[in-house]
Amino acid sequence: MITNDRERKRTRPPSREPSAPARKTSAEEPETSGSGRVPAPQAMRNAARQLSELLGRAPQSVSALKPTDEGWEALVEVVELERVPDTSSVMASYKVVLDPAGQLMAYERARRYTRAEVDREGR
Repeated sequence: MITNDRERKRTRPPSREPSAPARKTSAEEPETSGSGRVPAPQAMRNAARQLSELLGRAPQSVSALKPTDEGWEALVEVVELERVPDTSSVMASYKVVLDPAGQLMAYERARRYTRAEVDREGR
């Protein structure tokens, strides 16, 4: 819009209604669904992040996630021993148990395998 100096600029008067406070979300304050359980994507991130803090190793992936009566259960894949070639690196699957808020309650190593290993049916 083009105006000249003599023409007053029109501005919208400020609203008299109070604005709603912004909702805070952070890693410390997990977002929960109506059931009080964090959503699946948040549970996956929490499982990987918290296991990484305990083990001191970065997780490669979350290969399984399922809701339970106690919260969430996940399988997290971690490189335990890096080797050359990469296909001979030793991997581990960790079973991670989270409460409904997404906090780690327990973990255990479920199995170890080489990166090149393929799951076989009937195992």
